[in-house]
Amino acid sequence: MEAFDYTRFRRVLLDWFRKQQRSLPWRQNREPYPVWVSEVMLQQTQVRTVEKYFPAFLEKFPTIEQLARATEQEVLKVWEGLGYYARARHLHRAARKIVVEYGGMIPADYREFRSLPGVGEYIAAAVLSIAYQQPYPAVDGNVRRVVARIFRLEAPLHRRTAVKEVQKRASALLDPAKPGEFNQAMMELGALVCTPLRPACQGCPVRELCEAYRQGEPEQFPRRGAKKPLPLQKVAVGVVLRDGQLLITRRRSE
Repeated sequence: MEAFDYTRFRRVLLDWFRKQQRSLPWRQNREPYPVWVSEVMLQQTQVRTVEKYFPAFLEKFPTIEQLARATEQEVLKVWEGLGYYARARHLHRAARKIVVEYGGMIPADYREFRSLPGVGEYIAAAVLSIAYQQPYPAVDGNVRRVVARIFRLEAPLHRRTAVKEVQKRASALLDPAKPGEFNQAMMELGALVCTPLRPACQGCPVRELCEAYRQGEPEQFPRRGAKKPLPLQKVAVGVVLRDGQLLITRRRSE
């Protein structure tokens, strides 16, 4: 098998991204705070939903200091409807820690940023590469799928060996000179072209470098492992009504 042309891959992908990227509100500002907020919101949430919430959140909390000064309920109110509220709580706690321990400056050191509440490998890599131009590959679901097809990886992605292999391949692909732009290009490719079902291979800028495409079987990748049976949970629910009113109580934060 011929050696993979990393230089060509980077050049072609970035050329495509500069012409085809979507105009999204969080791409207008590369400062660490808005980049971080957008990445937290985009976890497990569709782009079109985040497009509505992102501007409103920054209007209410335009700086990390203002976010830190807010109460948890104020933050959750602005987050209302976006779901997965632990994200908002972690972001709020992390903002307070940054103001107290880092003087309001989001740390550029990977270990320090990674230690903040709610910051996992992906968030750390995305924010540090986009805002600080540090060479960390941001590997989300879209990127995992692209990498699995480009290199025709046989192991199902949920396996530990596959996780390590994808990370290694993504690190090799990363453009060290333009890591933030490259990471966004990879995610955009997965979102718009290299989709889970019926990938638009004819419109893919890197199809000639994709091993799954060259073998004529892009939809066979990523490989799928056996599905685990859905767990059955039995839950008792009580609804308390009195004089036409419904009792509602707030859960403890933990």
